[in-house]
Amino acid sequence: MRVFKHLTVAGLLVGFGVSALADNPISAYHYLADPGAASDDTYFYVITDSDDPAVANANGYDIKALYGFRTKDMKNWTDFGIIYDARKVDGIGDIWASGIAVNPNDHRLYIVFPDGGGGGIGLIGADSIAGPWSNPVSGNKKLINNWGGGISDCDGIGWCFDPAIFFDEDGTGYFTFGGGESNSRPAANNNNNIFNIYKFNKDMKGFDVSSKTQLKIGGPKAMEASYIHKYKGNYYLSYSTADLRIAYGMSKNPMGPYEYKGIFMGNPSINGQNINANNNNHHGIAEFKGHWYVAYHDRRIANGYDGLEKIPAEDGRANPNPAYHRSVSVDEFTYNSDGTMKELTFTKEGPKQIENFDPYDWYPALTSSKQKGIRSRSNWSLGKVAEHLLLPLSTKESWIRVSGVDFGTAATGFTVQAASTADGNKIEIHTGSATGTLAGTCTLKNTGNKNTFAETKCDVEGLKGIVDQLFLVFKGDKDSTMAIKAWGFEGSGSTPPTPQVPYDSVAVKIPAKIEAEKFDIPGTGRGGDVDSYSDNEKENQGDAKFRTDEGVDIVLLDSADASKGMAVGYTASGEWLEYTVDVLEDGEYAIRASASTGMENGASFCILADGKAIGDTVKVPQTGEDWSVYKEFEGGKATLTKGTHVIRLVITGDNVNIDWFSIGDVKTDAIKPTMKLRTNTSNVYRVYGVNGKMMGTVDLAGKNASAALLDAGYTKGVYMLRGVDGRKAFMTSVVK
Repeated sequence: MRVFKHLTVAGLLVGFGVSALADNPISAYHYLADPGAASDDTYFYVITDSDDPAVANANGYDIKALYGFRTKDMKNWTDFGIIYDARKVDGIGDIWASGIAVNPNDHRLYIVFPDGGGGGIGLIGADSIAGPWSNPVSGNKKLINNWGGGISDCDGIGWCFDPAIFFDEDGTGYFTFGGGESNSRPAANNNNNIFNIYKFNKDMKGFDVSSKTQLKIGGPKAMEASYIHKYKGNYYLSYSTADLRIAYGMSKNPMGPYEYKGIFMGNPSINGQNINANNNNHHGIAEFKGHWYVAYHDRRIANGYDGLEKIPAEDGRANPNPAYHRSVSVDEFTYNSDGTMKELTFTKEGPKQIENFDPYDWYPALTSSKQKGIRSRSNWSLGKVAEHLLLPLSTKESWIRVSGVDFGTAATGFTVQAASTADGNKIEIHTGSATGTLAGTCTLKNTGNKNTFAETKCDVEGLKGIVDQLFLVFKGDKDSTMAIKAWGFEGSGSTPPTPQVPYDSVAVKIPAKIEAEKFDIPGTGRGGDVDSYSDNEKENQGDAKFRTDEGVDIVLLDSADASKGMAVGYTASGEWLEYTVDVLEDGEYAIRASASTGMENGASFCILADGKAIGDTVKVPQTGEDWSVYKEFEGGKATLTKGTHVIRLVITGDNVNIDWFSIGDVKTDAIKPTMKLRTNTSNVYRVYGVNGKMMGTVDLAGKNASAALLDAGYTKGVYMLRGVDGRKAFMTSVVK
């Protein structure tokens, strides 16, 4: 029986953990900055401005255009290139940090942008992130302009820039802007008054001038980058501080007043190393498919962080000044149970991929999860969608990677639209790595010039099911002799994901006691029915050395005596584990649990069934300073119907260790967990000691694990057994 999980759990609890599957920054081939973020039911969007015009030794910003990106899966991004270029629009100077949002009334995208370095604010709208973008304001006016031509002025704000846009669920739109300080609009610790907010007219042709509100907030001295988002009835005003962090406040009204709550983002750093040249900070926040993400800029490309290729500056010189050559990254974040924001953890990996990539579509060339040895070029003009091209440096290592690609039954062909000015230019399709298994080669037609495009088709083989890493590798005798516009595969079918399965192969029959560490085995593929847990770290950091290939932290109940059992530990709010159960009869069931914490307050968890909360939130007071003392707690009553269900154990307060929980009016010490081996798998298991060292193998055919180990000569102790096929692992003991 396939058990489908209800995704409505996102409305009950937030804070889904992050699995390390993606790569930051989202573009490694040019310099981008000041991101804004938005989403709809299909895509997550990021807009940026660009530092590409800046020369290597720049001592100031040279920012002329906005770029647009979108993704369906939070790992593979399509770069649409320049979507708005101030150099080709009359009446606009430089175009700096901008904001983007989706209007629920007309389902269009809107961008608010600054005119130059502080002179005013403009508005543009489009049906697609690619454009074309146009000004919807009556009379083609700007919204705000200090020097005329706007609906209103800057109201004494020192820096009239860094606008953001927000739409509430009822369709009401707002925009904010501001920065710096002036005599009438101060910026100081606990006294910030440098931002304004206005309410748009419903037709988006202007705004209600009388709605003007000065957004005053306490907290650290503000500098710029006001941003508003909403979560669970609370509105959040976040901003960049003078000491280059992102602070925020909360309110029950989008126009305030806002109460300062804390720091959401430090200056971007990983493992104590600053990746932002200790310079300015900027962010954009949006929710997508039940997860919350923030886009931000750093300087990891210009700094060559983590081995990233340093892209030369616009003048071709290497090692450009990092301060004026930024890059854009994305990470997932979570909230605390009281609605406050957890401080962001910056990562190299970025967010987890949330669905498979469909190769049987027609994609702009710059659709990828990682890139090396490429450049790009946009041909943009007002009123048109830009032609955005991938330019390989084909004499070097040059490729793009696409991740989590679902080829289904099999791909049969690959088609690419490209221009080529040389013979012998080709694209090789590899899996696993840029030099991995070759699936096909397309030799491009020589089109004579870079502005004439032709389609080239080639056969591919070996591309079926889900390919974790697919590489398009560009090769030629001379750089910059090909320009790639679009590509796609031909084939049939799709590979459905394999759902999670119970740890012991058969669903736990309720009433029962469930050992916390025996959560379901994750499925394969991507999607809501394959993940059986969510943990904020990808490694199992527990000392039990159990299920070490999964991310849940499993600890020993007693570090000095492994035979006493295991628990799930190192927990953080928002993490969760799932268990497939079989309820034998309709009825009301008591919930109990054994848990510990060394913290004085705040540790807690709750239980969901098919996405709906059951019982009570279990609050766990300090049981012992070192987490070694476990006590039993009541979790209220749960009404369950007969049949198969997915139980989710959700951490709602940090730092609680959970040994077991029970569902049903049962005597917990009389229930013995049973082991059932997965059918159609090998009976041969590798044997590991508690130190994780492999000690040999054992055949369990026709025997229980303890007896088989004893017969094979293993002495008294606790062992971990892992199937030679890698699909099953469990702990057992020899008592004689």
